[in-house]
Amino acid sequence: MKSNLSRRKFLGGVAAVAAASQVGHPFAFGQTQPASREKLSVFSYADVKLTGGPLREQQDRIHASYRGLDEDKLLKVYRQRAGLPAPGEDMGGWYDAEGFGPGQVFGQIISGLSRFYASTGDPSAQAKVQRLVNGFAATIGPDNYWYPSVRSSTAFAAYTLDKILIGMLDASQFAGVSSAVDVARRCIQGALIYIPARPYELDEAPKQAIYDEPYTLPENFFYAYEVTGDEQYRELAGKYLEDRHYFDPLSRGENVLPGLHAYSHVNALCSGSRAYLVLGEEKYLRAVKNAWDILTTSQSYASGGWAPNEDFVVPGEGLLGESLDRTHDHFETPCGSYAHLKLSRYLLRITAEARYGDSLECVLYNTVLGAKDPKGDGHVFYYSDYHSSARKAYHPDKWPCCSGTLPQVVADYSISAYFRGPDGIYVNLYTPSELSWKIGAASARLVQTTTYPETDSAEFRLTLTDPAEFTLHLRIPGWLQKPAQIAVNGKAISVPAEPGSFAAIRRRWQTNDTVQLQLPFTFRLEKIDDQHPEMSALMWGPLMMVALDPALAINEQSVAASALKANSSAPLTFEVASPPQRLRFKPFYQVQDEEYTTYLRRT
Repeated sequence: MKSNLSRRKFLGGVAAVAAASQVGHPFAFGQTQPASREKLSVFSYADVKLTGGPLREQQDRIHASYRGLDEDKLLKVYRQRAGLPAPGEDMGGWYDAEGFGPGQVFGQIISGLSRFYASTGDPSAQAKVQRLVNGFAATIGPDNYWYPSVRSSTAFAAYTLDKILIGMLDASQFAGVSSAVDVARRCIQGALIYIPARPYELDEAPKQAIYDEPYTLPENFFYAYEVTGDEQYRELAGKYLEDRHYFDPLSRGENVLPGLHAYSHVNALCSGSRAYLVLGEEKYLRAVKNAWDILTTSQSYASGGWAPNEDFVVPGEGLLGESLDRTHDHFETPCGSYAHLKLSRYLLRITAEARYGDSLECVLYNTVLGAKDPKGDGHVFYYSDYHSSARKAYHPDKWPCCSGTLPQVVADYSISAYFRGPDGIYVNLYTPSELSWKIGAASARLVQTTTYPETDSAEFRLTLTDPAEFTLHLRIPGWLQKPAQIAVNGKAISVPAEPGSFAAIRRRWQTNDTVQLQLPFTFRLEKIDDQHPEMSALMWGPLMMVALDPALAINEQSVAASALKANSSAPLTFEVASPPQRLRFKPFYQVQDEEYTTYLRRT
């Protein structure tokens, strides 16, 4: 189900309901899902504060970058189409009326700013969202036509609707812009005569809409249903679930991923997750879990990223290994990580299995955290490059799709850190942070102090208005090769803590109780695929390390013998200590403008 013209080549040729939880998640605020369909729930953005570390630093930079965007420029294509005064410069690139996807990231930018407001309480972000929603609403015609150009309604009707919906629904739920719900209703009404009648795949798509993505619509139609309670939106969500080509065969264990556009079809898995939570149909859960297993076992690089040239590959043919030489476009980074982290959270909520948290951590630290900051003129980091002697680079076009998902995925870091179960708290990410919640009428706060991933330990301190009994669950990563060490109030305790599980510590907690956790980091090599066993990436705990020197070979015995020594003046930089080799390694996320090589030849 793949057209003859690849999406990448085509692009290059044309130049929840609820207060502050997370969007993109089937998390109803006033109408929570039945407890039987989810084992964990997500905290609101406001409940979790990142207090330091690389995640907070990147979050602050991206927040500031998008908060500073010129509003007249963002609204210009919409105002021009509506015949209204349209001050400001053109955005350029994909965003312009004659660009590939006019205004296609507008809704995502509103979504990201709304989430930043919910997380930080920044009033300037909320005010900006209000102005953008009001400015956009003024461009909607009496017939509810709202697209930024005539072209975008025929070529990308579903794609653009999906992005506008998430922006308006997030503005209402996370930035308190109540009028945005009515704007979302009008946008749906105005789009119905333009979006496809069903969720076609590429081989069935009309020529003018070959890269539209109607199969991603259900997630946000379900979101609209949860916000409004309007049954028509639940019916629309069901209408666009891609059962025949996608969910039905996946539920039977058939691998239909090869050849499909990866990012949009992982988003479709998010729609399937939401379908399970809202409709309760087990088929969708089976399909999503089967697809996840395929994705993580046969499609992924050591970084957790997937899909060279944006397409899933045929497994068992060595295509991942071959891609190291054939392309520099290995993972569509902000977009792919946004979809991957969403899907990880869905599966964590539904299953409470630590392996989904492991995968979330891997993709977060080794892909999007390593994205170069936006330049400010619309150029953003797009592809992670695992070719030898690579450098990080910006997409040649302004305002590609990854410029919209970048603020969304970075704003969501906080809601990936902790989850709530029926018996207590689940810690998923190790990062400096604070969690606040209620235990009955009592208030509770958990403060996590750590320099992870520069170091391998973390401490948790509790503040409680009243003593309380509950379980603190700590994710024990599957990559551990030595036992985790856990102590309470400085005294070692023995609890089951197998790699790939949550260690459960249940007791009656009091204020100032502490928990100490150490997850010993070790080096290991991860091969690219079975057909290229000599090509491996070096991992240090959760981190993918890249070589900064031109040498492309490493002796596996030197890693096993701990020949790599830490550089005391550069955190997380390691060197091969013994001649004749001289190799320096650092995490992919710390690389800026240096030349690097990800996969090395094992000798």
